[in-house]
Amino acid sequence: MTLLSPEEWGIVALSLRVSAVAMLGCLPLAFALAWLLARRRFPGMILLDALVHLPLVLPPVVIGWLLLLAFGTHGPAGRLLADTLGLTFMFRWTGAALASAVMALPLMVRVIRLSLEAIDSRLEDAARTLGAGPWRCFFSITLPLARPGLLAGLVLGFARSLGEFGATITFVASIPGETQTLPLAIFAALQVPGGDAEVARLAFVSIVLSLGALVASETLVRRGIDRQRAGRPHAL
Repeated sequence: MTLLSPEEWGIVALSLRVSAVAMLGCLPLAFALAWLLARRRFPGMILLDALVHLPLVLPPVVIGWLLLLAFGTHGPAGRLLADTLGLTFMFRWTGAALASAVMALPLMVRVIRLSLEAIDSRLEDAARTLGAGPWRCFFSITLPLARPGLLAGLVLGFARSLGEFGATITFVASIPGETQTLPLAIFAALQVPGGDAEVARLAFVSIVLSLGALVASETLVRRGIDRQRAGRPHAL
């Protein structure tokens, strides 16, 4: 298999940038939602849980259309962000990152939530009994124990962002050098006669990146389970 062309390396670099921004931008919201669903009971919790996981069951095209309505040039959120922060999403790589973040959010929330729910609450109770305040307990007990799950959620969100297609192409189209990530580039190459070689190269890169991310995520999850069983809240 020949090396990637400069254009193809650019597609890979853009995909990695979009996925990284989506993953990091999504993390605070994913952790807050996971914490809320794992540690609190409140009216409407089932509805919130359903809304968080909605992108998993809705057609990605619908998610892209909703993003277009909300963050498009004439959408309320799009106008507000453009006027206040100068941030635009339409036909920009930032829009691809937003679409990827929305699609990755449910997976990240689920992994982080399971990690928080697996923490033995007796460790936190013991820390409070010894005089630790809520924040000290969080940073010394809860966060170290949840860290493998947190990292696993990040890696899994990164992998999901790499494979995002439907919401992205609906929201920001497929513009070479701006929004054309790996899945969109593969789809475009499939439409071109004689594009099989390019499809094969880009598909191989996608498989390697996604497989590596999944292996890393599973390794982190297993490490977190072993640590929680051992009851040792030390750093990684």
